Amino acid sequence: MDWSALLLESTDTMTDVALLLGRVAIGVCFVIHGLGKLGVVGTGNMPGFVAWLEELNVPMAPLQARMAMLSEITGGSLLALGLLTRPACLLLFFTMIIAGRIGHRGAGYLITNEPQGAEYTINLAVICLVFFLLGPGPLSLDALIF
Repeated sequence: MDWSALLLESTDTMTDVALLLGRVAIGVCFVIHGLGKLGVVGTGNMPGFVAWLEELNVPMAPLQARMAMLSEITGGSLLALGLLTRPACLLLFFTMIIAGRIGHRGAGYLITNEPQGAEYTINLAVICLVFFLLGPGPLSLDALIF
């Protein structure tokens, strides 16, 4: 077995599968977070999310909360499917930048800080930027349709 090839080389198939796995994993992550804001998964719910945004003095908190939830569910679904991938990545990128700037303001980088830092939102934003730059790959609805 050629270990150097295994460790150092990639094939087109490996890249295609990596894009698919990454898109699906991150897309589902976003959908779950959006559903959490609806109270479908986890312990959160929309009234609690709205109240938290109001504590942060976010203007029009009920509208902003619903926009964040819809961005996560819609953008995450599109990313996972590889459909309208680049627009979905932009939507999710800006949602995470806003979440980091508002929800984690002054808390530093580490999510283990108290209050929690912006580590998670920054990393998700970067991942969305990577998928924006790379595109969805051939194992996507974008490739099938367009």
